Amino acid sequence: MKTKSILILSGGLDSTVSSLLAGHETRPVLALTFDYGQRAAEREKAAAKKTADRLEVPHKILALPWLKELTHTSLVDTRSALPNVGEKDLDDPAKGRESAKAVWVPNRNGLFLNIAACFAESLGAEVLVTGFNAEEGVTFPDNSAAFARSADDFFWFSTLSKVRVVSYTLDWNKREIAGRAKDLGVKPEDVWFCYEGGLEPCKSCESCLRAFRAFREAGLGNAA
Repeated sequence: MKTKSILILSGGLDSTVSSLLAGHETRPVLALTFDYGQRAAEREKAAAKKTADRLEVPHKILALPWLKELTHTSLVDTRSALPNVGEKDLDDPAKGRESAKAVWVPNRNGLFLNIAACFAESLGAEVLVTGFNAEEGVTFPDNSAAFARSADDFFWFSTLSKVRVVSYTLDWNKREIAGRAKDLGVKPEDVWFCYEGGLEPCKSCESCLRAFRAFREAGLGNAA
């Protein structure tokens, strides 16, 4: 029998691909999406539901309104401008760290993992599935392999069932993830990767630039 899993599903490219792969390798019993007041919350929730429905997995949205109150990051505060980056800056670690700081939400991924671990223990699931990846792990430490390993160490003590973190995209860059998305039949319009929550992706925030570059390099759809 396949291992039960909990999907941490933001509706973005990485978590969508990782979740769909988890659908082959594990038995997902719940998909969790977090609303912490981020600009793109509604678009993210809609995209996440689409993937949960495809996997025929119950989808639960958890509201964390207090998290927004702890920070003035531009990811949640519309009065703060999102960082202005160009595609040529995406592979510059110094500029990447500066951009990451502007959209950093205190302990966000650590919090998400801990909440998901509670559900995992309750539902008898052993695995938390995330969309961590090598490209963003360079400038976002809570997207890295080291962070995932550290979480496993923590959960060894904090959960009786020894919950562990699995990310099928952990060692891939965005182009590789987009390529796998293409293989899985995922189109750009099936996911939401923009920091903004408009009718269309803004195509100027760092997340958009990374996604559209990856789509273009992977030959996925008609991405600009």
